[in-house]
Amino acid sequence: MFCLININLFCNLVDLCYLCTLIVRKMISVEGLSVEFSAKPLFINASFVVNDRDRIALVGKNGAGKSTLLKILCGKQQPTSGVVSIPNDTTIGYLPQVMNLQDDTTVREEAQKAFASTRELKERIDRMNQQLAERTDYESDDYLALVERFTQEHERYMMMGAENYEAEIERTLVGLGFLRTDFDRPTSEFSGGWRMRIELAKILLQKPDVLLLDEPTNHLDIESIQWLEQFLAQSAKAVVLVSHDRAFINHVSNRTLEISCGRIIDYKVKYDEYVVLRKERREQQQRAYENQQKEIADMRQFIERFRYQATKAVQVQQKIKQLEKIVPIEVDEVDNAAMHLKFPPCLRSGDYPVICEDVRKRYGEHTVFSNVNLTIKRGEKVAFVGKNGEGKSTLVKCIMGEIPFDGNLKVGHNIQIGYFAQNQAQLLDESLTVFQTIDYVAKGEIRLRINDILGAFMFGGEASEKKVRVLSGGERSRLAMIRLLLEPVNLLILDEPTNHLDMPSKDVLKEAIKAFDGTAIIVSHDREFLDGLVTKVYEFGGGKVKEHLGGIYDFLQSRQITELSQLQSAQSTQRTQNNQNNPNTPSAPKNQNYAERKEQQKKLRKAERAVEESERKISDMERRLKELDTLLMDPVNASNMELVTEYTTIKKSLDEEVERWEKLSEELEQLT
Repeated sequence: MFCLININLFCNLVDLCYLCTLIVRKMISVEGLSVEFSAKPLFINASFVVNDRDRIALVGKNGAGKSTLLKILCGKQQPTSGVVSIPNDTTIGYLPQVMNLQDDTTVREEAQKAFASTRELKERIDRMNQQLAERTDYESDDYLALVERFTQEHERYMMMGAENYEAEIERTLVGLGFLRTDFDRPTSEFSGGWRMRIELAKILLQKPDVLLLDEPTNHLDIESIQWLEQFLAQSAKAVVLVSHDRAFINHVSNRTLEISCGRIIDYKVKYDEYVVLRKERREQQQRAYENQQKEIADMRQFIERFRYQATKAVQVQQKIKQLEKIVPIEVDEVDNAAMHLKFPPCLRSGDYPVICEDVRKRYGEHTVFSNVNLTIKRGEKVAFVGKNGEGKSTLVKCIMGEIPFDGNLKVGHNIQIGYFAQNQAQLLDESLTVFQTIDYVAKGEIRLRINDILGAFMFGGEASEKKVRVLSGGERSRLAMIRLLLEPVNLLILDEPTNHLDMPSKDVLKEAIKAFDGTAIIVSHDREFLDGLVTKVYEFGGGKVKEHLGGIYDFLQSRQITELSQLQSAQSTQRTQNNQNNPNTPSAPKNQNYAERKEQQKKLRKAERAVEESERKISDMERRLKELDTLLMDPVNASNMELVTEYTTIKKSLDEEVERWEKLSEELEQLT
């Protein structure tokens, strides 16, 4: 008995050590990393570690080397010097800003590629199972070896949870905004943004140890971004991401790496806290720099004053040696390129720039929206929000007169529209230089400030002489935005203006729109950009357009869509209320008696309570998992088996409850 107890104790200790290594496991180690292009280094002698559970925001101004660092971490680019160490069993998932996309499969088939190894394993198991059924040499060594292989492979397959991979595919695709009816559509029918979502889904489904994401939110709407936030917080192991969406990186990150002055500085805090610490750090550096400069000036003054006095010769030599030994203090660079821009003056518009009365848009049998009634007053700044495909850009095109529609849509008196479309950057003249593109639209005194304006959007120096054809997507977007800022308009219509804009450029644009005394309609998924900018939100969904007074966070709170599941539940409840209030909704059959109607209502209430109860359980478990995450990150709790066991148990229960919630939600939809 004593030996058995010791053996069990030993096994428990081994398991404990293994779990502890998982908690603090190093995914990637970087030592002495340097990258140079021509003679200019992006960064030198950088060293850091990516650990399990790290959620790292990689920040720095455009051109600092963020995308380059991600490529080096995934092995797609080699550094000038230094070492990147990745354990052999560590898997990397990398989403670049631009990638080559395939068009020869359906959405489901493309997503299934994430489980290629799992499907191969299943095929091997099926072949072995077929052999076991057909063979009769039960006593032979070969047959027994086949049984052993089958058992091992089958156990491995079951431990992987591979039986549920179709459910995982569905859950991920729906989370990223796809409808179930989209699953069997060819990928060629989707835009580039939607195909990027498919690639993101594949990477997430592979469950790599480290996720490297370069601008993952560029093609996502608000609901999909929030789903991705939740996924990264709960399901991902380690994440390194580049994003210009402040709200997104702040919600996801617990650590920030900044590339500045050719160095990589590690802040062990999320993005918002990093901003505060960085400001304090720079203020300290600035004070130390000023003190050092004063000390250097005093030394030089002493040397110059007493250089030729024999009685002071020893002291002068001491000062010279001290001066030579001083290591200059560097102050972190701050991007001061951003400047305040104002739209040029324009004619005063009518009181109501846009009025829609019973506007409807159909494509064949499909109705995008109907009964749209809205009035936008002069000076208002409003947001169009909703899932992709619900008609935001379509209504913008109706206002612009680009497509036909039914109903009455009036554009007010003296309206001069400045329009930024999602494809605006592709409409630039590729034969012109950056400077020529802006010089063509600049009028009056503003032409004297073209170089300053270009510098504000990081086209300073030689960059202003680049041809448009060689610019990246982000650079073209910035150039198209500069053009818009220089045009005299009184109605701004911006369709996803912040895609590919970095944070300083977004700040310039936001301040310009705030100071704009005209009217603005902004289609955007960027909550941080819309916050404090708009005073009214129009929600597109289910073929309807609903007005919400207040800012973007007032809208989010009113719709309770901090999580995707809550949004779907809210939509289901809204459909129920609409059906009850809509006189055109088919009534209950005449032969359905009172008892049957009462029973139907009873089932509906029961289903709604079940969904609400399931959502409450999910919320409680998610909250506890976040608490456990925080506790387990503390080295003091690294060997606390109770916390590890609780975390594992709750995670399993959460997965089961989410599947249960999906079934309950489908049942509720059928009843409504």
